[in-house]
This record gives sequence, C-alpha cells and structure tokens, in this order.
Amino acid sequence: MIDIKLIRENKELVKENIKKKFQNHKLVLVDEIYEMDLEYRKCKSDGDNLRSEKNKKSNIIGTLMREGKKEEANVLKEEIANISKKITELEEKESNLETEIKKKMMVIPNIIDDSVPIGEDDSKNVEIEKFGEPVVPDYEIPYNADICESLSGLDKEAAGRTSGNGFYYLMGDIARLHSAMLSYARDFMIEKGFIYCVPPFMIRSDVVTGVMSFEEMDNMMYKIENEDLYLIGTSEHSMIGKFKDQIVKENELPITLTSYSPCFRKEVGAHGIEERGLYRVHQFEKQEMIVICKPEDSMDWYNKMWSYTVEFFRSLDVPVRTLECCSGDLADLKVKSCDVEAWSPRQQKYFEVGSCSTLGDAQARRLGIRMKTENGTQFVGTLNNTVLATPRGMIAVIENNYQKDGSIKIPKALQPYMGGKEYIK
Repeated sequence: MIDIKLIRENKELVKENIKKKFQNHKLVLVDEIYEMDLEYRKCKSDGDNLRSEKNKKSNIIGTLMREGKKEEANVLKEEIANISKKITELEEKESNLETEIKKKMMVIPNIIDDSVPIGEDDSKNVEIEKFGEPVVPDYEIPYNADICESLSGLDKEAAGRTSGNGFYYLMGDIARLHSAMLSYARDFMIEKGFIYCVPPFMIRSDVVTGVMSFEEMDNMMYKIENEDLYLIGTSEHSMIGKFKDQIVKENELPITLTSYSPCFRKEVGAHGIEERGLYRVHQFEKQEMIVICKPEDSMDWYNKMWSYTVEFFRSLDVPVRTLECCSGDLADLKVKSCDVEAWSPRQQKYFEVGSCSTLGDAQARRLGIRMKTENGTQFVGTLNNTVLATPRGMIAVIENNYQKDGSIKIPKALQPYMGGKEYIK
C-alpha cells in the first residue's frame, strides 16, 4: 500500500504508475480516493472543532451553575447535546470513509522503480546476465517424472489416489536428494549470516492481506474451512507477518532470516505435461530468505539476495540466468523483481527456480512494521527471495547432472548430505 500523501500531492505520478502496469481500470480509484480523503479530513477537522467548542461550553456551564444561572446553563446543555449528536454523526462518517479509503488504497499498485522495463506481461521480461555455460548433451534427457520413476523415486499415481492431481510421493534416493538439497540450502544461508527459522504454516487473513495483493490471494491460497486461517504459499508470508504491528530499533536493522516450510498453492492453470511432472504442483518445500531493513538500504540488499541464489545453484553445477521482471509482470506490492532461471538441457531453455523482490515499505505499511529512529518512527523496507523451491530446484539438478546410463551424478556440495554417495542409480 502506498502512502496516501502521494495521492494528495501527486495524483498524476500515481496514475502514470498505474498506466505503466497496464491497469487502467484502476485510474478512477485515484480520483475517488482523493475526493474521499478531502471529505475525511474535513470530517476530522469539523469534529475537532466541535469537540473544542463542546469543552469550552462545558466549562462555562460549571461557572453558570455556581453563579445560580440555571436557565442559561440549561440552554448550553441543550447546545452541548446537539453538538454531541453532530460529533457522533461525524465520527461515524469519518470511520466509514477511513474504511472505504483503505479498501481502495489496498488495490493501488506500489510505485515501481525507474529501472523496471515497461511491458504488459512476462513475455516482455528482460534477460540480465547468464552464469555458467548451458550444455546440451549428445544423448536424450527424459522428462523429469520419467527419470525419477525409472529410479523408483516417484509415485504420482498413488498420490492421485490419496490426494488428486498435483501431488506426489518421493521415495528412496530421490526423496533423499530432495531432503539433501533443503539441508544444504539451510546451511548455505546460515553461512551467509542469516538466522534459521521454522515458521507457522498457517496464517490469519489480516496477515495474508498484509503481505500480498487480493488477486494473488485468490489465485494462490488455500482457506481452512470455518477458520480464519490460510495455508501459506511461501514462508515469506508468515516470516514478514512475525513483525506485524511491531516497532524495531534502528540499530537492530537489518534483520536477515532464512526459513524452511512446506508451501501450498492452488496453481490455477496447471495442465498437460506440467501437471504430470514435478514442475507445477500443489505442495512443495522451500528455503526462503527475508530481509527487513532501512528503506534506503533495500536496493543493496536486493542485489545481494538474488546473487545468493545464483551462487547456490552454480554450486550445484546448474547454469542459471537472471531475468528482470517487467512492469506488467510485477505483483502490485513489488517495487522491483527479478527471476533466477535454471537451464533445462531437456527443453533447451531456462525455467524459473526462484524470484527476488523488494517491496519498499508497502508490506510494512499494511502490517504496521516500523523502526524507531531519533526523529520518531517510520516504516521499514521488506524484501524476499527464494533460495530453493523443491521440486523445481531438484528438476534443475537432475537434468543437468543426468548421465548417459540413466544415473544422476550428485553434485559435490550435496554428497555429505547423501552419506557420501556420488551417484543415484
């Protein structure tokens, strides 16, 4: 959520940003909020004036009563009763306006960074840099599900019977590889100085609406029936939520946390071969990183964070590239975002394995996360980034380490987590 001062002082900037995100249907909201805010502030001002007038007249009544001027005092009492009625009406109107303004403000997109390329959808995302040489071997690489099944490591048929499409059983060394990658990702981030956390896997609705847009919420989240709880789609949600309505000291920043969690997503639109395999599923596990910092330090942390993901995958012998997300591909709360994509030798193209985002103070403003400074309090900056999301990350490792004989070479970084094993056969 942006600061309403931007609408008060620079409506055209807000409108231009909406146009950059190709959300012209929201332009009318800016003028509506502007007019409602004027009315809200007038109600507030009128209410303050009436309360002041009421206090003055209340003081006079005491003097009149002491002087025995009861009739004059009674006239003032009637006037005060009328004032009180008007105050009540104004307070009710003020409260309704405040609620409606906030509701509309929640769907106004955050101001994107000047460096973000302008484009309507992800087809306009821009490649930034490649890391590692993409290789296509002289032998065929089967589909990820077929590789895992051939190694007795995957059973989606049984998962279909127990849970439906989009779920899976991992078994044997494939399951072990999955766990090894998560353990390595955990230790990798701890070595970077991040504090390891295991958060709640369910969060309340006021946290959900604090960390993401309504559109994202509807497309992603599973709601627990008859409970004010949602299954998390990423641990970022509960990790940022940890600081809801909190004031942190300036000298405590930055706060750097890395968290493990299962994740649950509807994955609306999954179909075909994606649904049969491990790329797009309803349940997966993830190692995430979040940073809470001074707003002016956000961009420095943004560059550090995506570079950690690149370093992580390169240590697993996976070529990657970074991709700048265009304006139309940014979720409403994001200032700037880039995807880390891994090379797929089977498809001979890159695919997304992680995403890094800076959200300015949008999440902090929604959740009331502030820092205490010498000059008072201000909202903090928040960032999040994927270290590893399984099984997508596992697909990248499997494909790039698949051998001609059908085995998988285990990257050296993972071997200590696999009991020293060098191959999955």
